[in-house]
Amino acid sequence: MFSSRMNPSSLLFGPLEELQELAFIERPIRRSLKTAEEIDQLTVDEDLNDIERAVYLLSVGQEVQRASVISNLPSLVRQNPAETFRRVVPKVREVLNGAGAEIQLAAAGSFLTILQDDIILIHTHTYSILKTVLLHLNHRDTVVSNAWLETLLSAINALPKETIKQEVLNPLLYQSQLSHSLQARLASCRILGKVACKFDSQIVKKELLPLVRSLCQDVEFEVRSCMCRQLESIARATGVDDTRTELLPELVELADDEESSVRLAAFDTIINLMEMMDGDDRLHVVVPLVMSVCEVSSQADEALLASLSFQFGKLCSGLAGSLSDEQKSRLLQKFKVLCVSGLQTEGNQTDGTESALIRCNCCYNLPAMVVFSESTHFLAEIYPSFSSLCCDPEVSVRRSAAASFHQVVKLLGSNVHLVHKEFLALLQDDALEVLDALMNHLEDTLEAVLSRGENLTLDNKFPELLSALLLAEQKVGCSLRWRLHEKLLQRYSCLARLLPGELLHQSFSPRIFIILTTNKVLPVQKEAARTFCTFLRYNRKQEQRQEMMERLIQDLAQGRSYWNRLRFLDVCETATEVFSRKYFNKHFLIPALELVHDPVANVRYKLCQLLPRLRSSLRLPADKQLLQQLDFCVQKLLCREKDKDVVATIRKTVLELDKLDLTEPFHKRQERDLLDQKKEKEETLLLEMEQLERQQTEGKLNSEKHTERKRRDSKTSLSATKSMSVSSSGATLSSSGKEMRKAKLSRSRSLSSQPTTSKSTNSDRPLKLKELSGTSGPGKSSMISSKDDSLRTAHFTMATQSTPSMPVLIRSNTTSLLDRASTLDHRSSTMEHKTSTLDQRDHRTITLDHRTSNMDHRNNMMEQRTGTMDHRTSTLDHRTSTLDQRDHRTSTLDQRDLRTSTLDQRDLRTNTLDHRDHRTSTLDQRDHRTSTLDQRSKTMDRGCGVKDNPSRKLSINRKSNSFSVQSGRD
Repeated sequence: MFSSRMNPSSLLFGPLEELQELAFIERPIRRSLKTAEEIDQLTVDEDLNDIERAVYLLSVGQEVQRASVISNLPSLVRQNPAETFRRVVPKVREVLNGAGAEIQLAAAGSFLTILQDDIILIHTHTYSILKTVLLHLNHRDTVVSNAWLETLLSAINALPKETIKQEVLNPLLYQSQLSHSLQARLASCRILGKVACKFDSQIVKKELLPLVRSLCQDVEFEVRSCMCRQLESIARATGVDDTRTELLPELVELADDEESSVRLAAFDTIINLMEMMDGDDRLHVVVPLVMSVCEVSSQADEALLASLSFQFGKLCSGLAGSLSDEQKSRLLQKFKVLCVSGLQTEGNQTDGTESALIRCNCCYNLPAMVVFSESTHFLAEIYPSFSSLCCDPEVSVRRSAAASFHQVVKLLGSNVHLVHKEFLALLQDDALEVLDALMNHLEDTLEAVLSRGENLTLDNKFPELLSALLLAEQKVGCSLRWRLHEKLLQRYSCLARLLPGELLHQSFSPRIFIILTTNKVLPVQKEAARTFCTFLRYNRKQEQRQEMMERLIQDLAQGRSYWNRLRFLDVCETATEVFSRKYFNKHFLIPALELVHDPVANVRYKLCQLLPRLRSSLRLPADKQLLQQLDFCVQKLLCREKDKDVVATIRKTVLELDKLDLTEPFHKRQERDLLDQKKEKEETLLLEMEQLERQQTEGKLNSEKHTERKRRDSKTSLSATKSMSVSSSGATLSSSGKEMRKAKLSRSRSLSSQPTTSKSTNSDRPLKLKELSGTSGPGKSSMISSKDDSLRTAHFTMATQSTPSMPVLIRSNTTSLLDRASTLDHRSSTMEHKTSTLDQRDHRTITLDHRTSNMDHRNNMMEQRTGTMDHRTSTLDHRTSTLDQRDHRTSTLDQRDLRTSTLDQRDLRTNTLDHRDHRTSTLDQRDHRTSTLDQRSKTMDRGCGVKDNPSRKLSINRKSNSFSVQSGRD
């Protein structure tokens, strides 16, 4: 519906108004074009060489052309220095007279480049450059004058002493007077600082120091400040003694100057020269100066405080031996104040930029302050400031804290758990700049943090640290900063030797594999492949390694997406650098060669590019079958490939494979073989460590089971002995009590009658007591109990026999005595029961001591076995190296044997042909003999004329048979 309203011209060129605007724009462009005369003036003959063209343009060219020639002067000097300095440089001097600032700056930059790059010979052409520089040093434009000054300072390094003394120092004495301009005096200060290092101390003291003093007392504070900055180089040229007597008083006086810039310059110079001062100078000059600067309020001189914050660590380290405890505490307090400088306090906030710079300088000095306060006092002195800097609101401050974090962690040692919270905060920081600064030395930080794994507080925080590392990687992965992601993955590879294999396999390996299969940035993919291969190599569990390899094969090598199959080839390229040849050929080579059947040409193209690397991993004769498979792969690509790019690549690859063994130098191959042997030894050692760990775990389990079994057996034996001891003690107590009762009864019976019974009883009693005392112990309780039973029956029968004949009075006395005796028996039984309990405790103590000694003996045996295993491991390493050498020799001998076998086969063929020739000659001889015999037989038949004679026939037959036998023997 809109097509009828639209003009065709408007469809092609747009509205008419826009065309008019474009025409209006083009008018001034046409007017600004060069005319024919101007073009003729800018045209240069093409037959001229570079030197002649430069001379021509400097002579009659325009200003733009002259500036271009002067800027291109270093390249002319590189091409032809002699002709350039003979013909072009004089023209440049002529052009510089009265030239503008653009040409002046171009000339100063060109001469500076020539001097810094050492393009020319120093003693040949530097003097000609020096004349030009000194001629334009006092240019009225400050920018031009500073440019020529930089060129002069660079030329001083290349000039000889005599030239400097004549051409530089003499004008310098004249320009340093007050009658000259400020710019000339400032240039004199910088030239003095540069020239001082070229002369010895006597010349400096005699000729330069008076000029230095006059410039230090100049009326302009810019000159005093500039000269104060140069006093450091002059002091190093004069020496320690002259510095102390001549320059240190000037510095002290400049430190009390009315201008803040002069005080700042003096403060910096004194701190830089502190290593040249002795203890007295530090105590009487530097310490009061530092204390006075520390007392300055932050609002009075922020530049001085910024310099103090930058030099604070150097100050504390240099003055540590000269400070009292009070002064140390004051410095620490000042450092704490500087760490929170500029933050909002009491509703006031100072300049953010200068304060942030001060806090950044404090972060830079944190390691020195940890050393100054000693790591034992870190928690009380430095930790609050450290924590505030790590959580500072400014990103630049947190980045500086992250950059120096690894040094603080190293200095803390076993107290590294104190900064665990700050480490997590920096890892979880929202600003990627902070994480980038932390990644630069993450390996050192993690090594210092995780090596203290025996600390229980840190072990409890392991999950937090691992989750923080994973979250940091996810945060960087979601951003567009792929270089930071690559750096982070590269740093995470150190976790393979810091974390346990089980924890690494569960937490980090799956995440790295996800990055490998999903990330679209090629450098990140390659770094993820390298990290994954590193995790695979240092994993000590065979099951986990097998699981990781199966995942690589299934998801990448046999993946449905060609993109994953390409990634597998990238992993193979990385695996050749990480693993040994033996491990690579066993796990990676066959899946890579199977990709020759891939339907996608890009995969086959990538495989063709990888074939030389795969071939270099093979060694004959061990890898003969693998080499045949690789040759089959190449032949298939050559015969059946249809894609033109793959065909071109495989042809180039075949040429590289043919030249592979010839072009590689022997020393490089030897270095690569040594590196491969080292990798293979490490992998073998990891396998041995895995087996040793398994044996140790099995041994621990067996020992625990054995100790548990022994514990159970000891419990059962203790309960049995306890019951036996209780029964024996009860039997003993009952028998002893009854004996006492029977003794009392016998005494009572002796009052009335039957003396024989009492005698027999008394005669038997000591014997029974002796038996009881002699048979003490748990093993003899049965004997005691049997004897007690016999005694009990005997006394019982005797008592029953004597009871009816007793009087009544004697019976009452006997009962009272028996009651008392029972009480005493009960007490004695209680005491004996306690004694038996103590004996049981002693027995348990002895048993525990015996077990402890057994455990110590077992530990010693385990240590001896471990030492034996270490010795065996070293022996195996030595044997492995010897076998490797033998294998190398064997491979060489095999090659020689192969050549020898080829020659033997050729000799065998030659011998066979000779044998055949011999047989042919023999057959010819046989034929000749047969013909001869036939002729003889015919002759004999003709001579005799008798054909039917049987004897002749028999003789002829015998002769023919003899000849045939002889020919057969031949």
